Amino acid sequence: MFNDASILITGGTGSFGRQSVDTLLRRYKPRRLIVFSRDELKQFEMSQQYDAPCMRYFLGDVRDYDRLVQAMRGVDYVVHAAALKQVPAAEYNPMECVKTNIHGAENVIKAALDNDVQKVIALSTDKAANPINLYGATKLASDKLFVAANNVAGNHRTRFSVVRYGNVVGSRGSVVPFFKKLLAEGADHMPITDERMTRFWITLQQGVDFVLKNFERFQGGEIFVPKIPSVRITDLAKAMAPEIPHRIIGIRPGEKIHEVMCPADDSHLTLDFDDHYVIQPSIKFHGRENEYIRNAIGEVGDCVEQHFEYNSGINPHFLSLEEIREYNHLAGI
Repeated sequence: MFNDASILITGGTGSFGRQSVDTLLRRYKPRRLIVFSRDELKQFEMSQQYDAPCMRYFLGDVRDYDRLVQAMRGVDYVVHAAALKQVPAAEYNPMECVKTNIHGAENVIKAALDNDVQKVIALSTDKAANPINLYGATKLASDKLFVAANNVAGNHRTRFSVVRYGNVVGSRGSVVPFFKKLLAEGADHMPITDERMTRFWITLQQGVDFVLKNFERFQGGEIFVPKIPSVRITDLAKAMAPEIPHRIIGIRPGEKIHEVMCPADDSHLTLDFDDHYVIQPSIKFHGRENEYIRNAIGEVGDCVEQHFEYNSGINPHFLSLEEIREYNHLAGI
């Protein structure tokens, strides 16, 4: 579906954006592939690696509605990956996080409607489910905006959906590069915030593949959640440095012991497919079907049990130490 299509990625110079560009250029022949971001240096550096004739690099910020309208002219598909994502930074700079993650989401929606974009997928995070920090709260608000945008669309063809997944192995700011840096500096211990801590685990390529596949699947208003393994943070430290002792340093502000991607309170809306879950919208869309058991490519899901919760601490699939090392290898760590 991406051959001869025009695709725009907000936050396109980030980890997800770069991998998306690489994947789309390898697998498809897009008419235009637009990287939209605010960092001119990252755009320059990225353009040295990805300079196919279809590539376009647009400087701009999702806080700037007019610039988004210009960038989306003639665009078929949008991936909204731009966000402020660092939990401590969001706690310290709350209004900046709100401006980008909430007001920026609103601008993306309005610009997509104004340009009659066909489909938009917004990236979410496990921290948006039952949020306890500002970053998660802003992403939950963003998710709600993108789901409700399907009603705002009215007679427009534009449809919106959300993809929510867990920690990306090796992405900027994640724990794996942090542990690697400590080891390179000769650390004599591995800092663990809490020995009970678990996280969902996904590689960058798996995340990109899941997003691109859901452009085919979605009808509008769904939140897609991949079935992925969990890791224990203590196992991660053992896999990376088996001979180095751990030191418990305490949970950081806004941090959870376990992450949730499908809350129990949404179990009445959650559908179970072979390799993913779908959280159906809690609101009804007027003038269209609201049937999500069968998706746009014919896959059929089942309703989950009442009070079902997709939680990293009770996930049936935990990675072994060797599997953790394999994931790190895939991430280039």
